[in-house]
Amino acid sequence: MARPKATPGFGWLSIARLGLVQASIGAIVMLATSLLNRVMVVEYGMAAAVPAGLVALHYAVQLARPVWGHGSDRGHARTPWIIGGVAVLGLGAMLAVCALPLGEAQPLAANVVLLLGFILIGGGVGAAGTSLLALLAAGVAPQRRAAAAALTWIMMVMGIVISAGTAGALLAPFSWGRLVEVSGSIALAALVLTVLATFRLERGVQAATPEPTRETSLGDALRAVFAETAARRFTVFVFLSMLAYSMQDLILEPFAGIVFRMSPAQSTSLSAVQHSGVLLGMIVAGVGGSALAGRAAGELRGWIAAGCVGSALALAGLAVGAGVGPGWPLAANIAVLGFANGVFAVSAIGAMMSLAGSGSGADTGVRMGVWGAAQGIAFGLGGLAGAIGVDLARHAESDGRAFQSIFAIEAMLFMAAAVMAARIARHGAAMTFREVEA
Repeated sequence: MARPKATPGFGWLSIARLGLVQASIGAIVMLATSLLNRVMVVEYGMAAAVPAGLVALHYAVQLARPVWGHGSDRGHARTPWIIGGVAVLGLGAMLAVCALPLGEAQPLAANVVLLLGFILIGGGVGAAGTSLLALLAAGVAPQRRAAAAALTWIMMVMGIVISAGTAGALLAPFSWGRLVEVSGSIALAALVLTVLATFRLERGVQAATPEPTRETSLGDALRAVFAETAARRFTVFVFLSMLAYSMQDLILEPFAGIVFRMSPAQSTSLSAVQHSGVLLGMIVAGVGGSALAGRAAGELRGWIAAGCVGSALALAGLAVGAGVGPGWPLAANIAVLGFANGVFAVSAIGAMMSLAGSGSGADTGVRMGVWGAAQGIAFGLGGLAGAIGVDLARHAESDGRAFQSIFAIEAMLFMAAAVMAARIARHGAAMTFREVEA
């Protein structure tokens, strides 16, 4: 009988400390994907395609997540990658901010600096996020993984909300100098918080993680991961589910404005409704996933699949609402969508941690990198496909039918992801049975 692994020792305080790192990452990402997006289009008069393309670029850079994950595996330490990633992320955000006033006088230089800034943003998010998830997978006991995923992601959302509210209050009246000060303060605060939160955090995990018998190349590590049926299926699941999840990002508010004739203030309020539902779903899935500790296959069927099916049904409701128009309970429908998305997201992260933590311990970063890359591709394609799909469909048919088509496609993708989750669960149950017999 094989010798059992050492039990990971992260307590709730340590998990909360990693949640502070997630909050720090979310705070800086908010600068790039939300604040700078608005400033580029409104204050600096850029075409909306410019920030959209830059955001897509930062997702494309994250295709290198397996490289960074493998680097943290070989170094036998995640903390330097986390701190370094947050530092690079903050530097990228500041380069993007500093590029804005160059636009009129030196447009070529401004574009180069913007591109470099968003490349660094993507690299920082990928390096820090992959290593953070790998550290969670290695350091959190199986019965705590769902709740740990919920706690860290809730703290990330809180980081986004707090930084957005703080920046909004400090940027009035707006000026480029004030934007630099506020952005720099947020980036610096996030880096300092990351350093403090990770101080000596990894020592217990390093002691419990077995040293690899030999150094493995990235190619060998990737081949080993994809040789596992569960890992291959989970990669497809991540891609399908995140593609469906992200297709709605850029079209929900236009949908409310075009089909339901809502004002900008009214449609923006729906975002608060959706995120409230997401937070509630995360809490429910985190508590429920912990209650099913040790039953990974059941957790996959009962929580990931339920979140995917719930999201599909909510999107089907939006498709019906697109035909009905004003009078449809849109806010309630979007709240249900947010709740189901929250259940799915936390359960998927918990399952990702479980699958990564079930390996040898020497390839956890590569596993997280593979799934992070699949997520990055899906997010980049999903947002773009949703927006372009609606534009093309509106030229061919009515507005309502155009949105119906996209929501229906999203619903089908979520149902396909639910089927994949069930298949992964069955395979995981068979593997567990064989391990017990051995």
